[in-house]
Parts: sequence; structure tokens; C-alpha cells
Amino acid sequence: MGVVAERDPGLQPERTRLAWRRTTLSGTVSAVLAVKTALHGGASPAGLVACALCCGLWLGFLYLAHRRIRTLATADSPPPLAPRQATAAVLATVAMAVCGTVLVM
Repeated sequence: MGVVAERDPGLQPERTRLAWRRTTLSGTVSAVLAVKTALHGGASPAGLVACALCCGLWLGFLYLAHRRIRTLATADSPPPLAPRQATAAVLATVAMAVCGTVLVM
């Protein structure tokens, strides 16, 4: 009765780590395209601010993703993503999408 079965994580942590890597890659492509779009017709102050904001948001997301990838790689039983980190990742992603939308318009 008191026997606790060990958790077999299988490939789930690996899939999650790969998902974080894909997300950071797509964020990188988005940030590069946003910078290219902003600087295409010449550098304007608003375009430079948008570029700086996109790059800052991308770096913040990259930091969060790197921490999570490292946690998944080093822990046998990784803890769930903290709500604060999840919220920060979502807000950075949404803010980058808004910046991209503003740059395209």
C-alpha cells in the first residue's frame, strides 16, 4: 500500500525543451524581421524605438527560455514553470507581436 511508483518522464522533458528552443528560434526570426522592416525605408526615431523595444523583449524572452531549458536539462523531475515566469513569457510574446504589428502598419 505504501509503495510509490517512480515517475517515468519518458521523452516529455525533451519535447518541452525542444518546444522552448523552437519558440526562441521563431522569436529570433520575428525580431530580425521587425528590425529589417523598421530600418527598410531609413531609420526614423519611432522605428528605432520599436526596434529597441522588440530587441529588449526578445532578450527577456530568451533569458526566460534559457533558464527553463537549463532547468529541464538538469533536473530529474523538473518543477512546473512558475506562474510568474509563465506570465512574463506570455507578456513578452504578446508585446513582441504588438510591436511587429505596429511596425507593419
